[in-house]
Amino acid sequence: MFKVLQQIWHSKDLRKKILFTLAIIAVYRFMTHITIPEVNKEALQYVFDKNSLLGAFSLLTGGSAENFSIVLMGLSPYINASIIVQLLTVIVPRLEEISKEGEQGRKRLNRWTRWLTFPLAFLQSYGMITLLNSQAQVPIIENISDPLTILPIMFVISAGTVVLMWLGEVMTEKGIGNGTSVLIFAGIVAAMPTVIGPTLKLAQTEPERLLPMVAMLLFALLFTLVVVMFTEGQRRIPVTYAGQRGRAKAQQSFLPIRVNQAGMIPIIFAVSLVTFPSIIGQFLLYADSEWVKSIGRFTTSQFNSQSWTYIIVYFLLVIAFTYFYVSIVFNPDQIADNIQKRGGFVAGLRPGKETSEYLAKVSNRMNLFGGSMIALVAVLPIVLQLMFAGLSMGGVPSVISGAGVIIVVGVVLELIRQVNAQLLTHHYERFYKG
Repeated sequence: MFKVLQQIWHSKDLRKKILFTLAIIAVYRFMTHITIPEVNKEALQYVFDKNSLLGAFSLLTGGSAENFSIVLMGLSPYINASIIVQLLTVIVPRLEEISKEGEQGRKRLNRWTRWLTFPLAFLQSYGMITLLNSQAQVPIIENISDPLTILPIMFVISAGTVVLMWLGEVMTEKGIGNGTSVLIFAGIVAAMPTVIGPTLKLAQTEPERLLPMVAMLLFALLFTLVVVMFTEGQRRIPVTYAGQRGRAKAQQSFLPIRVNQAGMIPIIFAVSLVTFPSIIGQFLLYADSEWVKSIGRFTTSQFNSQSWTYIIVYFLLVIAFTYFYVSIVFNPDQIADNIQKRGGFVAGLRPGKETSEYLAKVSNRMNLFGGSMIALVAVLPIVLQLMFAGLSMGGVPSVISGAGVIIVVGVVLELIRQVNAQLLTHHYERFYKG
């Protein structure tokens, strides 16, 4: 371990990238603790104590929501903008053509995603401020109906999301790993001590909570190990490349197709959508019409984070988004064409269309298994909490959610891969210079 750290330190470029990434994370964590002025922190704490769904949202934003900070919405508007743009690429033929233009098309779609982020952040900030204020016994912010009071707050929160989006892009360009994923990862890890600390304190005064707490900690460790093995799993399709002009011997290679092709993206997308009905339901509870209130009560109860409706919809959404995302990033026609151009073929299959159909078939099977596994990982901690509550063993909050495990494992493995690649490049440079 010490030797690896020493190698990282001696690699000037890698050292700069890691220090730059840590600096950006420090700026992000500092921003999550800058509270909007004139906020009643006691009333805000009451809201998060009684609403588990908002607590889960706060964990994913690194506590920014619980602090009512200038980055209250975190990166969720940017994620929602990405979902909308990617859905439109499937629906709108012109956008589908742009998405197939390679790097240039990707840059155009990213630019439109950025432009869409601010109006979404502005609308979501109003919804979140109104929701938090309506749930509190004492107003979190006074005179919220006054435009001169709420509009500046909305602009500040929206600007905070845009700044986070910019920090993520700068980190991607000059740091290590995908900046957006690293910021979400940092938020999840930073929120873990706030879960573990109170739970340990509670276990000292209430011994019946000790057993479920230990069980949850052991489960979290085992859970993480399984997710690591699952994330690294892949199906290798043997590909044979013919020798040049028949003089060289044919070469055997493999086309790896990961079990988890979509990574953490389906989880992030599904969380954004599955929490939406409950948030809308919270608003409807304060309507004047009785039938609107009844819709709000039904929606809130059915899509509570501890309800089976929420669990089932969450599970199905993860699988659906797995298929959707992989259909965008995995193009069997293009891969089959590339294999054919390089003089390769899959044993027993004709190059071209037949190979493409085979790759699509394998990918769909992997999606079914991989998507189901991701969905199971996402909902299993919630199911375990319900089991503990049903057995009257004393419930404890999970140390980290299933979504959090997938995100943390995915980001850490990607960071390890990037660091190893950078170290390899550094060794090559030293070898050639030497």
